[in-house]
Amino acid sequence: MFEEILRARQEVGTYVRKRIEEFRSLREKGRTVFDFRPFVDISYEADMFSELCFCLLTANSSALLGIRAQKNIGIDGFKSMGFEELLRVLSSLGHRFAHQRVERILKARDSFNKVMELLLNNSADGKSIRDLLSDTCSKYKVEGFGLKEASHFLRNIGFEDVAIVDRHIFRYLKERGLLPDYKTLTRRIYLEAESKLQDICNELNLSQGELDLYIFYLKTGKVLK
Repeated sequence: MFEEILRARQEVGTYVRKRIEEFRSLREKGRTVFDFRPFVDISYEADMFSELCFCLLTANSSALLGIRAQKNIGIDGFKSMGFEELLRVLSSLGHRFAHQRVERILKARDSFNKVMELLLNNSADGKSIRDLLSDTCSKYKVEGFGLKEASHFLRNIGFEDVAIVDRHIFRYLKERGLLPDYKTLTRRIYLEAESKLQDICNELNLSQGELDLYIFYLKTGKVLK
């Protein structure tokens, strides 16, 4: 049933494994170098905070736009640029929600110490940490993070047990009859989709983080993040 994923594994397995290693390096060392070639001629260094900002930027946008923004702003820029300077960069890249995203980046800058406190002092799995980052009642809540964005951030810093249920994943599951044709993505439906993805992971001996990259490749022809 999942021959296309096995085919993708043969075609781009090397790049998927490389990306997973970049994620693990970010978690272990606090920094990593992302290299998206040959899919996109972009490479750059990222740290934990710039990766959180990347995930804020990609919500209702695209991974490629987020990658371009992350490269242009850089590690130091996310920490030091003012509102107008960040707005100018995002607007020049055509980000539809530039004003809102700059506001969220600045708020995240002020509260990032709490996020690091959570990550450094918590041995829980990714799903438990995801709930703390996305729950409006949590002191660790990141404005702009729902289940998908929190999962995206955690996967990108080396937690491989969470699924990023975006439009590509949702469509993939519906096309294979693994999910009904839901019109909205509630928490219950998100967790149902994640459970279906875990079934695929178990069958193919993949992590959620790897499976997401393979499905993204099948839908876009690229291995990004």
